[in-house]
Amino acid sequence: MTDSDSGLVNAQTQHPHTRQAFYRRDRRSVRLARKFAWQTLTDWAAAERGDDVLLCVSELATNALLHGVPAGRGFLLRLVLHAEGALRVEVHDSGPGEVGCPDPAPDADAEHGRGLLLVAALADKWGVGERNPGKIVWCEFLVK
Repeated sequence: MTDSDSGLVNAQTQHPHTRQAFYRRDRRSVRLARKFAWQTLTDWAAAERGDDVLLCVSELATNALLHGVPAGRGFLLRLVLHAEGALRVEVHDSGPGEVGCPDPAPDADAEHGRGLLLVAALADKWGVGERNPGKIVWCEFLVK
């Protein structure tokens, strides 16, 4: 089976409005996740909130790498476009820990701690779900 054949099989076995990709624990994975998300939004003609979606993908992927992906593991990025026009972004990781916006917000000169504040500000909804092991951090956007 050639690479193009396996890509065709993967495309045919996934629901047409669900796409996912797995990324290893590597800092380049955030850039690759953004690229995957942009291509998916473009394919679905759902890029009108693309900048917001890509920033949230970056933040959730970065958080997974920094806090949720143990050595030797990776994270899953799943994008789902619902018929009513809600785009859901999910990042699945296998690490422990609770997720939430920092309270209080970080100081103005702090270098870290704003990722989930950005997600909360840009997305229409966001939250955390359970997974064994780990968690799913998700956000949703109305795109149509």
